[in-house]
Amino acid sequence: MVKRITVLGSTGSIGKQTLDVVSSQPEGMALFGISAHRDTHTLIEQANAYRPEVVACETAFDESKLPDGTQTIMGEGATAKLAAMREADVVVNGVSGFAALPPLIAALKNGKRVALANKESIVCGKSLIDETLRAYGGEILPVDSEQSAIFQCLQNGGRGEVEKLILTASGGPFWRMEREQLEQVTLEEALAHPTWTMGRKITIDSATLFNKGLEVIEASYLFDIEGDRIEVLIHPQSIVHSMVTYRDGTCMANMSKPDMRLPIQYAITYPERKHSVCSPLLLQNEQPLTFHKPDPERFGALKLAFEALRSGKTYPIAYNGANEAAVEAFCDGRIGFLDIERVVDYTLNQHSPGDAKSLEEISEADRVVRKIADGRIAAIALER
Repeated sequence: MVKRITVLGSTGSIGKQTLDVVSSQPEGMALFGISAHRDTHTLIEQANAYRPEVVACETAFDESKLPDGTQTIMGEGATAKLAAMREADVVVNGVSGFAALPPLIAALKNGKRVALANKESIVCGKSLIDETLRAYGGEILPVDSEQSAIFQCLQNGGRGEVEKLILTASGGPFWRMEREQLEQVTLEEALAHPTWTMGRKITIDSATLFNKGLEVIEASYLFDIEGDRIEVLIHPQSIVHSMVTYRDGTCMANMSKPDMRLPIQYAITYPERKHSVCSPLLLQNEQPLTFHKPDPERFGALKLAFEALRSGKTYPIAYNGANEAAVEAFCDGRIGFLDIERVVDYTLNQHSPGDAKSLEEISEADRVVRKIADGRIAAIALER
């Protein structure tokens, strides 16, 4: 059976790699739709190269540049409208940040399998997502390499037999640096990831370890396990993508070359495994695999994540929203590298928690959080 695939955020890193996966499996996959936020140039190029049936964009573009017969959806909400279309069997959600939540809900409301490469939507929308899954069915399969690894390792035992989850982190380019050195980190340095090729936001988050903090919260929510049974280890080689320790002492690890096409393909084809274009892992050719405890004094992102998870309510929304605002400010040159952490810490301390269960309530909580964060960013910028 050929699966029809919709790719949300097709112009980003995950989207491009998903298109590579789909094109490598012509006997089992067909491209139904693609979407972008504002990169209309790349979107049009992809439409002509891969010939999807539907092209959606939040920004208007010249439809005459598309292949004849292509259906278009344009304007605000276009991505969610594409996600809701019944013709697709699997929706790969590669949209970056909080913006991925509305199309995720739209897809789940139509009973879709969502291959989810976005952790922010789970972190911010857990209650709404759980309610949507109960009411409409559908399923979420994680695409992030760490969560995909945990998902795969959990196939080897019952949930009641799990001792703990171990999330591995590459550590980014700075995990050995002292805090004083981190004050001087530039944008160019933060974007130079040693092992993964990723989008701008997630690359910065990897350098600060906020990416791992978001994954801690996401793993707790996805796999229904409390935070004190989740551990993070720095693994610079990015070969072991994460592990699960069982109560009998067994530790299951998922290992492969660092290539996002593997978890993308697995989320689409699960429970089957198909031949892949990815290079096989030959351990004899790899450098020694090492693991290190992260230093909480050097990187505060993990400490803040565990605090937000324990506090519950809208604290995870505050953690995510403040980080998104701060990363944008760092990329714009308004604040320094360590100021990202300081903005999040400040926002969490100023946050008035509540319950946010509907999309409107979640969006409002996110808006309020970003207002607090933006105020702190403006103050830091004046001091620089």
